[in-house]
Amino acid sequence: MSDARQNGKSRFRIILDELKGFFWLLLAVLLFHSFVAKPFYIPSISMMPTLLVGDRLVVSKYPYGWSYVSPTIPNPAAIFKWLVLRDDETSLAFTLPETKGRVWGSSPERGDIVILTHPENKQDYIKRVIGMPGETIEMRLGQVYIDGKPITQEAQPSLKLPADENNECSSIEFPNALQYDDEGELHCIVSIVREKLPNGKYWDTIDASDSENDNVRPYNIPDGHYYLMGDNRDNSADSRVDWPLGLGGAVKWENIGGRASFITFSVDGTTTFNPTTWFSSLRSGRAGNSLRTKKEEQAE
Repeated sequence: MSDARQNGKSRFRIILDELKGFFWLLLAVLLFHSFVAKPFYIPSISMMPTLLVGDRLVVSKYPYGWSYVSPTIPNPAAIFKWLVLRDDETSLAFTLPETKGRVWGSSPERGDIVILTHPENKQDYIKRVIGMPGETIEMRLGQVYIDGKPITQEAQPSLKLPADENNECSSIEFPNALQYDDEGELHCIVSIVREKLPNGKYWDTIDASDSENDNVRPYNIPDGHYYLMGDNRDNSADSRVDWPLGLGGAVKWENIGGRASFITFSVDGTTTFNPTTWFSSLRSGRAGNSLRTKKEEQAE
């Protein structure tokens, strides 16, 4: 065998080994994303003040078991559209055919922040569990009632949120919220209402304005379904909002893909291909923040 043919076969073997290694690495990553945890990017204001546009977080895939929405199967065409054409209207992953039930399934708890696959457009949404299966939920003037009883609400001091390229603090979404502080810095200052459960668990919501979603007629949550809302109550397409804008009611247990765990980092929207912006665009004080529902210490 000539040296040229031998060198050609050696190069082919090297390339083949590299491709095999890449395949096994990709498979390991997809399995990890499907069954353990995956990264998630916050694209909208619906979960403010808890989550800001530009937050990157980790979603745990196993707390509720696994269903047909759990596997991560990349959609190359959708990824190309997202990267090149900036089209974010299509899910970046294929979804398996809908099946009933979960493997090692367990129920979300009220207050959990969950990732779900929309039953119609198959895109990922992130919302908070407010209503449980079998309950009747309604809203009166922004007050949540469960089985006729109100969730405790407590007004909190106004909160200063960043006003940057990832949070323009539009006057339509946040009337009169864009303000300068005493140091001359621009902030998005929003009114906060804390919702608290009898067991001490609580979360903060934004009360930006009066909206049609402040009033919801009594809704009976079917078995195996959960009623989900965004913390930014006046700017969230959630279970209160009809499809195609919102979730169109309670969401099936099987469509919940995991629980939000913690924020890894957050960017303000000024990131470019210039590496120097990768650090200057980072928001301080957000990395490592837990997304588990907070709980007040109970007095003995």
